Amino acid sequence: MREELSVLIQAQYPLIYLVTFEEERAEQTLAALAQQRPQRKLFTWTMTHGIVEYGQPRNVTQHSSTVSPEAAVEWAIRQREPGIYVFKDLHPFRDSPAVTRCLRDAIASFKGTQKTIILMSPVQQVPIELEKEVVVLDFPMPSMGELNQVLSHELDRSKGEPITTEVREKLLKAALGLTQDEAEKVYRKARVVAGRLTDSEVEIVLSEKKQLIKRNGILEYMEEDATLDSVGGLEELKHWLKQRSNAFSERAREYGLPQPKGMLILGVPGCGKSLIAKTTSRLWGLPLLRLDMGRVYDGSMVGRSEANLRNALKTAESISPAILFIDEIDKAFGGSGGSADSDGGTSSRIFGSFLTWMQEKKSPVFVMATANRVERLPGEFLRKGRFDEIFFVDLPNAEERQEIFKIHLQKRRRDIERFDLDQLTKVCEGFSGAEIEQGLISAMYEAFAQGREFTQLDIIASIRATMPLSKTMSEQVTALRDWARQRARPAAASVAEYQRMEF
Repeated sequence: MREELSVLIQAQYPLIYLVTFEEERAEQTLAALAQQRPQRKLFTWTMTHGIVEYGQPRNVTQHSSTVSPEAAVEWAIRQREPGIYVFKDLHPFRDSPAVTRCLRDAIASFKGTQKTIILMSPVQQVPIELEKEVVVLDFPMPSMGELNQVLSHELDRSKGEPITTEVREKLLKAALGLTQDEAEKVYRKARVVAGRLTDSEVEIVLSEKKQLIKRNGILEYMEEDATLDSVGGLEELKHWLKQRSNAFSERAREYGLPQPKGMLILGVPGCGKSLIAKTTSRLWGLPLLRLDMGRVYDGSMVGRSEANLRNALKTAESISPAILFIDEIDKAFGGSGGSADSDGGTSSRIFGSFLTWMQEKKSPVFVMATANRVERLPGEFLRKGRFDEIFFVDLPNAEERQEIFKIHLQKRRRDIERFDLDQLTKVCEGFSGAEIEQGLISAMYEAFAQGREFTQLDIIASIRATMPLSKTMSEQVTALRDWARQRARPAAASVAEYQRMEF
């Protein structure tokens, strides 16, 4: 990104929009670029101090008459020497006709000169009048090399024992995805808690990192203790995942394999789609980030929703390799086609941005999405190339239902020999895995209220009192099966069972 920024400045681009939370690190980068030939002076503007030359104390006000953005832009226009003018947090003035007009005047005035205005803000909000003139760049999170400098500085300050190369690498990887300031703080916290930075303090860094990820309210760092063995059936899907358990390793790259892009899991609600996504994180040994699409949408400010998505995707990329989990994606993007009438086109723009990111991303972020209503998803989302595979999870067959019963009974009791699994399997035909679990729990509550151990008859009575989703929504389930028959790969072990698709 630094190279691209340098090229744009050297090519005399008059207006650049730099999206970042890290003002200080971005300023340092721009200061280094300002020293290139021809040398330029670097000025920063804030609404508190106006124009200040870079390197001067922050509390110094050199040009008190430039506190207003219009006056600051006019001041930059009048300067004859080459310069870079950084305007911080100008986005609140997005709807100001005077500010927009001044910026357009500056663009016209800067042509053929070595002068550039850089709008620096964590929020991307470009006035429509400037969309054809501005170049938008996302300032990347610190690299491993930059984090290494932060860690070395903290180790020098602590004056502790040197750490091994292996420990250093673990501490650096644990901090990937954090800003430079956040990394400094978590390293300090780890040192304060343990007295020094060692291998055991990696967990402290990771726990703090999880809190920082959760703080943005859009990404959630998920942890799952369950393994694939706790998922009943779905052998084809499990086999596919196990084959790719080392797909993000250097050995796979040397072998010539591409990095997996993602997978879409369609199916009947309650059949283990979300659980598969969670257990894959443990199987692959990768962090699992859940993207809450409901929180992406923010109507409080124009452009805020798009900025939320960009920041979330940028964070996921910065800590890659990682799994990005989007549950029930049909609810998030199902109405994007006609969103202009309902939300001013926000859903369409969000959907377009996400599709573009999926198509062009180079970072090893594996997108794992689930959906229940496939007919709501736009056609371009399902075409080949977006995902490596589209799996269909059907209602469990007899063998899978027996395995599901066995898993849930073993979770709660050791003496499961007293249960007739064959009978239970027949009674719950047409039930999803979630419905089987809830039937068992309901039977346990019944017996617990009577002060006794639950029995086979309690489970049968609970199941017979339940109307499964396959009956209450039979038309929807049938339509989903018909769609998936020729368009998706069955997640169950037996293709014949999938093709039979009968209750």
